[in-house]
Amino acid sequence: MSDPHPARVHPEKEDKRTFLQKIAEFIHPGPDSRAELIETLAEAEDNDIIGAESRVMLEGVIRMADMTAGDVMVAAPRMDLVNIDAPFDEILAIVIETAHSRFPVYEGDRENIIGILMAKDLLKLQRAPELNIRALLRPASFIPESKGLNDLLREFRGNRNHLAVVIDEFGRVAGLVTIEDVLEQIVGEIEDEFDIAEDEGDIFGLADKTWRVSGDTAIERVEEAFEVRLAPTDPDNSFDTIGGLIAHEMGHVPKRGEHHTMAGLNFVVLHTKGGAVRWFKVSPAVADDATG
Repeated sequence: MSDPHPARVHPEKEDKRTFLQKIAEFIHPGPDSRAELIETLAEAEDNDIIGAESRVMLEGVIRMADMTAGDVMVAAPRMDLVNIDAPFDEILAIVIETAHSRFPVYEGDRENIIGILMAKDLLKLQRAPELNIRALLRPASFIPESKGLNDLLREFRGNRNHLAVVIDEFGRVAGLVTIEDVLEQIVGEIEDEFDIAEDEGDIFGLADKTWRVSGDTAIERVEEAFEVRLAPTDPDNSFDTIGGLIAHEMGHVPKRGEHHTMAGLNFVVLHTKGGAVRWFKVSPAVADDATG
């Protein structure tokens, strides 16, 4: 026998909730654009709903939606590559000097990238000398400059290949991008062994009686520390940081391993990132040091 009083839906309650939602939206409508959404996040921070770091990360996620691999890649001239035909000792020196975990490997022409070498895989050669570098290579991933960062991050997470070679519209190597480059758009710069807190200093004495100097150290600070006068060759130009001054004097974006002599000091580029010098190794210049 059917229930004479079946369960009833109370449309008036549903209508009431919907009505309240409509009223709330009318009084305080939601954001209609990404710019308004970012403003809303700022208001949420002001009202102590979210913290400052959370707001920055959320803004990074929003802005990343409009960014491509070409926006964050390391340009081809600054890529650290390994020549498949280079001697093992030379390859090992590159790995140690650059401290990367992955390296694109080329054969013949730098445009001819044939695979990716994992730094940790070089240990296998010490255990099994009969192996060769070619046997250790992993497939390279190639992506267009227009690849969206959201899609790229999804691919990185899916295939666990955390480095991709970026190709321009003409099919030439434009640069490379890593999962770190993508994540930094969300969480900010990821610190590595070369990073220090601002209050921990910017000039360090090393055991070999040389110094490690941060590229963003103020020129006045370097002049004071080394008791020298650092002036650009062109007096019409002025610079705030030692990295900017040295790059100008060299006439190009410095690459790791390059050096420049100035004011009796030899500045060796120790570490670069994002087109700027992060660290120099500084020592007194010897008589036969050449500039550039």
